[in-house]
Amino acid sequence: MAGHSQFKNIMHRKGKQDAVRSKLFSKLAREITVAAKLGLPDPNMNPRLRAAILAARAENMPKDNIDRAVKKALGGDAENYDEIRYEGYGPGGVAVIVEALTDNRNRTASEVRSYFTKSGGSLAETGAVSFMFDRIGTVEFDAAKASADDMLEAAIDAGADDVSSDENGHEVVCSVENLHEVARALEAKFGEPRKSGLVWRPQNNVAVDDEVAEKLVRLVDNLNDNDDVQNVYANFELSDAFLAKMGD
Repeated sequence: MAGHSQFKNIMHRKGKQDAVRSKLFSKLAREITVAAKLGLPDPNMNPRLRAAILAARAENMPKDNIDRAVKKALGGDAENYDEIRYEGYGPGGVAVIVEALTDNRNRTASEVRSYFTKSGGSLAETGAVSFMFDRIGTVEFDAAKASADDMLEAAIDAGADDVSSDENGHEVVCSVENLHEVARALEAKFGEPRKSGLVWRPQNNVAVDDEVAEKLVRLVDNLNDNDDVQNVYANFELSDAFLAKMGD
């Protein structure tokens, strides 16, 4: 869990600093529109839409933007986006999974491949690295929402598999199939979570030196900067010294 959370937190912090807000909102809106188009427009009846709206709220996306993204799906004039998963090896042989929503498969594939190539890595076939990750559901709450013991007890009662709590908050882990039920049960007890959804969690993390770390962070930044890329997951662990240097 530690390596997964460390990578996630670093990328989240860096994303906060570097991301252009309009680009971030555009990605969030795209996911909301796709989720609403694939299922019911009611977030209470559509777990994916619920997760997309929670993610948008967590980034302080205005309610008008969220409503507009849902209405776009209902209007029938929304673009048709394909969901694609790319898998590859970054610098140091690190496994990387990239999730994208695109209206042009050829463009996105070409751009993602170029990021890997420029970093010294390579794009691989689907399935090449995903076996090194577990597909799981996660529900996240702020630390102030509950004590670690109360969250653990509630999560077990809700059917979750694991809980990780620290000063940054609580992360409840469950199976893909149980995500909707676990999230609803915890929300009834603690209020709205800050995030809920499906993620790829690495089974093991690879420790990398600072030189490789710099290349990997640049690769992840480039991927996240692409309009079509929604999520990036990787199985590397950064040293404390490198983390301190990034924070300077």
